[in-house]
Amino acid sequence: MAPTTPRLVIPIDLKKKPWEQNQPLHNRWHPQIPPVADVKVGEVFRVEMVDWTGGAVKDDDCAIDIKFIDLSPVHYLSGPIRVLDKDGIPAKPGDLLVVEICNLGPLPGDEWGFTASFDRENGGGFLTDHFPSATKAIWYFEGIFAYSPHIPGVRFPGLTHPGIIGTAPSMELLNIWNERERELEKNGHQTLKLCEVLHSRPLANLPTTKGCLLGKIPVGTAGWETIAKEAARTIPGRENGGNCDIKNLSRGSKIYLPVFVEGANFSTGDMHFSQGDGEIAFCGAIEMSGFLELKCEIIRGGMKEYLTPMGPTPLHVNPIFEIGPVEPRFSEWLVFEGISVDESGRQHYLDASVAYKRAVLNAIDYLSKFGYSKEQVYLLLSCCPCEGRISGIVDSPNALATLAIPTAIFDQDIRPKIGKVPVGPRLVRKPDVLRCTYDGNLPTTKNPAASM
Repeated sequence: MAPTTPRLVIPIDLKKKPWEQNQPLHNRWHPQIPPVADVKVGEVFRVEMVDWTGGAVKDDDCAIDIKFIDLSPVHYLSGPIRVLDKDGIPAKPGDLLVVEICNLGPLPGDEWGFTASFDRENGGGFLTDHFPSATKAIWYFEGIFAYSPHIPGVRFPGLTHPGIIGTAPSMELLNIWNERERELEKNGHQTLKLCEVLHSRPLANLPTTKGCLLGKIPVGTAGWETIAKEAARTIPGRENGGNCDIKNLSRGSKIYLPVFVEGANFSTGDMHFSQGDGEIAFCGAIEMSGFLELKCEIIRGGMKEYLTPMGPTPLHVNPIFEIGPVEPRFSEWLVFEGISVDESGRQHYLDASVAYKRAVLNAIDYLSKFGYSKEQVYLLLSCCPCEGRISGIVDSPNALATLAIPTAIFDQDIRPKIGKVPVGPRLVRKPDVLRCTYDGNLPTTKNPAASM
């Protein structure tokens, strides 16, 4: 018998705000956020979701929405979803939840997305010290391909995936998160040399009632403020999965998530049409609304069997990901290397973040020789299917990172050649990305040897 049409368990009306949906969305992790739907193992079901901003970013010719965006609500997630076995018994703490991605894509009638970099003093990004201004590029979808009027001369297939998929934490795990992140926020500036290089990024995003959405728990009800004050932000990935931003989790992928509460209560959101490794602009994928068609299984006792704790408790585990068979095929790549020496020439000890930053800066400066603005390349490397690698992490003192860019996404040959880089009207890339002014007072990092 042919399989049935996937059951729609969480519908989205794009004309409504996230808090107005029939099954209200949430933007925090907490064990007491009640599930909005039940599913049984083996059934294929459909989950729809808004883009992570809930429609705050518009398809227009202005980046002002990026400059002044309120980041306190991020990310709007669909769920939680309670998972039951065939006998109706829910997943139990200590189980392993297997979530298989059967199908996914943009919501019909909403086939567009955006890539952006935040203002340095409102979110920032990986290269915020070099690119302090808010920028935005709109992308339109033609089947599996994306193109942008703001980054001309580029077209590539998207490897569509959810940026966030995770299970609800137990109260014990939530307390671990909040304690360690508060400690980092309190003492990190004095202990982490990296802060001197990746300027003005928040060290952690601690719980806040501002912008908090707790699904079926309405604002002002008994207990809402207590939960809101301790519910974890969705910005980083943690033991429950969450915001992993693994670009290869597309059709056919499986995610093996630890279960910390009865029912697992997993949620998903932050759909991406495409993303580069690292999502360097922070809002760096092609962000979109979308849907997932999923199937779940439960491995009873799977946490102890398959996940090794890397910490003081059995809760200090991480998910396992099985990559599906679908991905774009590229045969030629241009690879840029970076070492852990920063723009001032200062040596860092085996620092992979500094090495990757330098690889990205090398790529940006190189591609700007072919008629692109550096802001265009920054956004492009955030969302195109480029491959980032930690290529060396043992040879003191230099960590070595690489960034590989598929050459086929460009309409010109970007490889080095004998003679100078070709110039001419064809290489003039206009219009540029949408851009706002930077009005802050923080110094901008300049590479004295870079191209203008």
